[in-house]
Amino acid sequence: MNSHPSDTNPADAVAHTRTPSASTASPQFPERLACVCIDAAPRVHIDPVTRGSSSSAEGGNRAVPRGLSSRVSTSRLRERSWLVALMVCNRFRVIRTLDIAAACYPERPFKAALTAAQRVVRGLVKQALLQRYKTARFQTVYGLTQRGVDWLAEGGVEAHASVRRVSDMTNPEHRMWGQFLVLCCEQRGLEAMTEVELLTRLNRGAPPGSAMKSSLLTTSAIDRGRQRTISWRPDAVVVDADGVGLTALEVDCSARGSLRAASLGAQVMCIGRTTATGHVLRRVVVWCRTDRIRHRVLATLNALVRETSEHSLTTGRRQLKPGTAEGEYELWISTEVAAGDQRCILRDVQAGRVIVQDLPTWLPKVRIDARNLHSTAGWFDENFLPWRRPVSDGAWLSPTSPLDGPRSA
Repeated sequence: MNSHPSDTNPADAVAHTRTPSASTASPQFPERLACVCIDAAPRVHIDPVTRGSSSSAEGGNRAVPRGLSSRVSTSRLRERSWLVALMVCNRFRVIRTLDIAAACYPERPFKAALTAAQRVVRGLVKQALLQRYKTARFQTVYGLTQRGVDWLAEGGVEAHASVRRVSDMTNPEHRMWGQFLVLCCEQRGLEAMTEVELLTRLNRGAPPGSAMKSSLLTTSAIDRGRQRTISWRPDAVVVDADGVGLTALEVDCSARGSLRAASLGAQVMCIGRTTATGHVLRRVVVWCRTDRIRHRVLATLNALVRETSEHSLTTGRRQLKPGTAEGEYELWISTEVAAGDQRCILRDVQAGRVIVQDLPTWLPKVRIDARNLHSTAGWFDENFLPWRRPVSDGAWLSPTSPLDGPRSA
C-alpha cells in the first residue's frame, strides 16, 4: 500500500447565500445542500431545476434552511465532526470517506453527506491527523496518525496510531464493509459489534488462565460426506431493540466453497437458538459483493428449502421456507401447544428470517461532480441499510444527526 498525497475527489458542491441586489433576485438553492458548511472561499451552486421558480418570479426571497448551523456554530460543528471521524478511525483502525459520511451525516441525502465527509477528510489530512493510503485495488483508505492521537488526547479520548498497520494492508475491503454495516446499525439506534469487538465482549471478565471463547455458536455441518464442527463467528452482530434478539451479518466478498456453503446452511438452521452472548438468534443477513456470489448463496438456501420440506412433522422440526420477497426466507419450528384435556398439538412457529442482499459497492464510487456515473440509491432514506426490513417488521427509524448532541434513548 502506497501513500497518496492528493485527494481523489477534490470537487464538491458548496452552498452559499448572497445579499440580493435591487434588480436581481437571489438564487434558490436545493434543500439537500442546506446543511453543508461554507468554505472560506465559497462558490455559488445554483440548481437548474429551481432557477426561475415561481417564488423568484414573484420577487419573494425564501430563506435557505441552515440546519444544525442555526443552533450550533460552524466552528463547533467542524470540531464535532473531526472528533467523531477520529474516534471512528481509532475504533476500526482503517476507514473510508463512506464511513465518515455514515458516522457524521446519516440524516442527510447521500450526495450532501458525501460532500461534507470529503470536506472533513481533507481538513484532517491537511492537519496531518489522518494519513491517506491506496490499497492494492486502488481504494483510498485512511489511518490515524500520532498527531491525531494527540488531538484526541486533548479532548480526553485515549487512542493509538494505526498508520503502520494500515500501510501493511493490501485489501481490507471485507473488514471495511463489516464496520460500515456496524455504523449503519448504530445510526438506526441499535447496538452493533464487529467480529473483533464480539470476541472482546465474549471474553470480558474471564478469569486468568481460562479458555478463550472464540465463537458465537457451535454447530455441525456435513461437507462431502464428512461431518465437521463449525465454530461460527459472524462478521458483525446486532442486538435487537428489545434486547432479546440478535441479528448476524455475513459479508461475502468471495464465492463460498463447499465447506462455507455447508456452514451457511448449518448457521441458518441455528436460528432460534441462544447464542454465547445470551441473546436469541433471530436473523441471518448475507451481504453479497457480486451477482455471482448472490446466486451461489441463493442456490444453497433453495437446496436447504427442498431438503427441509421432506422432514416429517415431529417436535422441534425445522423448515426453511421462501419469504414474501425475493432473497427472503423464513425458518419455522414445530412446537407443542396445549389443546386442553391434557392433549397437545404441534404447531409451526416462525423463529426468524434469512435475508440476502447486494453490497452497495456503487456508493464508494460516487463522484459529486458531473463525472459521476454511479447510482446514489441505498442510503438511509431507503429501506436498505443496515438490511432490507420486511413490511411486517415496520419501517426503520430515520437517523438523527450525531453532531447535535447525544442521541436520545
